[in-house]
Amino acid sequence: MKPLLLTRRHFVKSTALTAVAATFQPLLAATNSRAIPISLQLYSVRGDCAKDFDGTLDAIAKLGFAGVEFAGYHSYNGKPKELRARLDNLGLKAAATHIGTANFRADKLQQTIEFHQEIGCRYLIVPMEGDFTKPDKSKALADLFNEVAAKLKPLGMACGYHNHKQEFEKVGDSNHWEIFAERTTKDVVLQVDFGWTTAAKQDGPDLVKRHPGRMGVVHLKPTVVDKEVGKKAIFGQDSVDWPSILKALQEFGGTQWLTLEQEAYPDGKTPMECTALSFEALRKAV
Repeated sequence: MKPLLLTRRHFVKSTALTAVAATFQPLLAATNSRAIPISLQLYSVRGDCAKDFDGTLDAIAKLGFAGVEFAGYHSYNGKPKELRARLDNLGLKAAATHIGTANFRADKLQQTIEFHQEIGCRYLIVPMEGDFTKPDKSKALADLFNEVAAKLKPLGMACGYHNHKQEFEKVGDSNHWEIFAERTTKDVVLQVDFGWTTAAKQDGPDLVKRHPGRMGVVHLKPTVVDKEVGKKAIFGQDSVDWPSILKALQEFGGTQWLTLEQEAYPDGKTPMECTALSFEALRKAV
């Protein structure tokens, strides 16, 4: 995502972008000289959010997360100033958001931009869109992302897409994900979910290296593949090769946020309990 997702060398050289990027901390730094901050995708604790959104944000802050990635705004719909105040009070950043493609259309885009500028949210990510895997519509979808990315770029913001498993279904010698990556500019974020890519038998580190600088925000989802014996969906106890992925992200991803997503809750534990276990293991890993 240029200029948002620059290589480390170009970022250091780009004084013109420093002022813009400074409003969206943390900033990209030299390889191995910084810890990438960790956010939580709030879908992980969606039940808690629905019952008590403020209380859930408070619990997440107390666990030590640096930010949150939104999956809805609950009592703060249409109240960006109030939401920003709440986040500031808790010491949380708006790492990213998951929103529908409809928010990128001409009649809604300005409103979408204004809301997310107010809460300090840099990355606007679409978590699923049916047109992505439809050959007769996928090109137009990629074009839309390119157009929106060009409008967001001067504002220090970006749009992107989040994968599930179906995005890696074969299309000739390629797959839907690679076709989208080829059709979109480097300003469009590829929010790779490494749990899903592992389930889809993709090489996570290779994905990062093939698309350098395009993974400003990624998903780390503890995932057990093919009911692997002795594994559970807690970070570091699952089927994903996290050390290799984290190393690739540090070196090639241009990654600003590592976003934990806890979708499975083993051993009868609550979503928040599982989130806490995975977060503690992830924090030690980085």
